[in-house]
Amino acid sequence: MQFTIHPNVYATSSHSKGLLNMLEQIWVRNQTPGDGIFYIISGFSNYNGGVRFYDTFKDHINNGGDCIAILGGSTSQRLSSMQVVEQLLQIGCKVYLINRKRILHAKCYGHTSSKGQTLVMSSGNFTGPGMSQNIEASILLEEPYVNQMGFSWSDVVDNFLKQKWDIYQPLLTDKTHPSWKLLYDEIGGVVKLEDDQEVTMLITLGHSDTARILANPGDKEGKGTQYFWLSMDSFDFFPALTIRNRRGVKKTYSALINMNYIDIGLIDKECRVTFEADNNVDFRLGTGKLRYTKIAEPGDLAAISRISEYDYELRIIKKASDNFTNLAAYAVNFIGHQGKKFGYVSNPDFFRLIS
Repeated sequence: MQFTIHPNVYATSSHSKGLLNMLEQIWVRNQTPGDGIFYIISGFSNYNGGVRFYDTFKDHINNGGDCIAILGGSTSQRLSSMQVVEQLLQIGCKVYLINRKRILHAKCYGHTSSKGQTLVMSSGNFTGPGMSQNIEASILLEEPYVNQMGFSWSDVVDNFLKQKWDIYQPLLTDKTHPSWKLLYDEIGGVVKLEDDQEVTMLITLGHSDTARILANPGDKEGKGTQYFWLSMDSFDFFPALTIRNRRGVKKTYSALINMNYIDIGLIDKECRVTFEADNNVDFRLGTGKLRYTKIAEPGDLAAISRISEYDYELRIIKKASDNFTNLAAYAVNFIGHQGKKFGYVSNPDFFRLIS
């Protein structure tokens, strides 16, 4: 058994870091593709909640396995998005939407296989915030403990579907079906950020982030793509990552955002943020506009402020500046093993600190 409170609050095991990590254990690391059924029960769901696992689900289903998702739906509340349901259906998952006045509030995940059953119970929804920066508690029960209490995933699903609720099964072949009216549009609709999403990400910069920034035109150090490498715990900081790569074999998911480079007075309306689903399993932010500008060096901070759903501002906080010490205190989480750190501060506090 494993218990965690994320992000990075408490864990009973050194290899349990939160809900996302638990789901990686039961769906990615300890599974044979095609062996058994994956299960998702969540009242809220959006595209970035599942972006780590879509290719895993697809590979599992293509090899003879199955995936069942029971999600909340509503015509008046933003419970589940069209984008996450479309993606799950496209890869072959069976999706059920529950529409009722008392919304679906359970969050359970797991699988059955020839080895037995696993169960994750969590406060975290199948959303970007639920997987990353919301404060969520989760417990993972592995096969012996699940069997000991007589739990059955098939019975859980059967009993859900027997209830006298409004239960819909959307299909890609009929977008006029009433079930699609229970879903909100993450991309086409007007999305207002919640107060807790109006935050600034602070990230320490390393050599790989700044080598091309410090290079001179024509130097070999300036070749290649200019990125800032971010944490994999960035699912709730960016819009739906619905752009799939068309070249190469490594699977990636991207979104285009508007980036206002405050220090150089330039706005990039096609700044690309990418999740490396098949490689390092982390995020990279395209910052090509900073190449050759000499504006940042290793040890500086990058402050990336989310202003609206697609609008961001980027500032470089020099390590010798008056603001550095106060802001660096918020970058408390390590990225990898090279000393890079990241963290968040609310936008009001950030702008107060730099004023």
